[in-house]
Amino acid sequence: MDRLKAENITVNYGEKKVISNLSLNIPNQKMIAIIGANGSGKSTLLKTLTRILPYQNGQVVLDGKQLNQLPTLEIAKQMAILPQTPESISDLIVSDLISYGRTPYLNRFGHLSKEDYGIVEWAMQATHTLQFRNQTLDQLSGGQRQRVWIALALAQQTDFIFLDEPTTYLDIAHQLEVLQLLQALNRQEKRTIVMVLHDINQAARFSDYLIAMKDGKIIKSGTADEVITVEVLREIYQIEASIALDPKTNKPMLLTYDLLK
Repeated sequence: MDRLKAENITVNYGEKKVISNLSLNIPNQKMIAIIGANGSGKSTLLKTLTRILPYQNGQVVLDGKQLNQLPTLEIAKQMAILPQTPESISDLIVSDLISYGRTPYLNRFGHLSKEDYGIVEWAMQATHTLQFRNQTLDQLSGGQRQRVWIALALAQQTDFIFLDEPTTYLDIAHQLEVLQLLQALNRQEKRTIVMVLHDINQAARFSDYLIAMKDGKIIKSGTADEVITVEVLREIYQIEASIALDPKTNKPMLLTYDLLK
């Protein structure tokens, strides 16, 4: 049974309804990508699933319990969230930043234990950031900083990791590096990874399950073969797409497209 699900949720920004009567299940231990045009509700859905945003109707359920009734500390032990633009702390030492991931587990004196330090070390090893441990964030490239933020999320030791456009502002090599890292965490650590992606081909290549959104509703969800189709892309992006199979992954790949006339 899937551990995390939304049931008939409605989310408003002020008077504006952004998500309306939406239901979905998040498959356990899978790579999940949310795709859709700007303003389709992708980031809103991500924030609602992690209780950053409140919902007005329906419920989000984690392990059979309503998310809005769980203590914040309990949620922090289950879910790690990497926003689109993490708060800039440019003069912070990398190892100190990653250690913040252990905050939900601090002892009553507020100190890191030997086990906490071991987990921070492991998170740096897993994300290949050990070599930067004594550097500040402003000394790192964009791709290196993104790996550090992922290490912070990993140090939190959660079963769910949520990322809002983790490849934004990165060049194509660093985008691939970050996505391969997330895929390795999913395969080796069995973490459920939920991410908002704009690049359709990246979503198809790296995801086990995709959620296509438009106007606050899910238009289609399923495997890449089920979601990355001419019909779905026409509806959510208003484009006429040419799709082929990626020779590397045998998954659908967007070759080119035109705007609908």
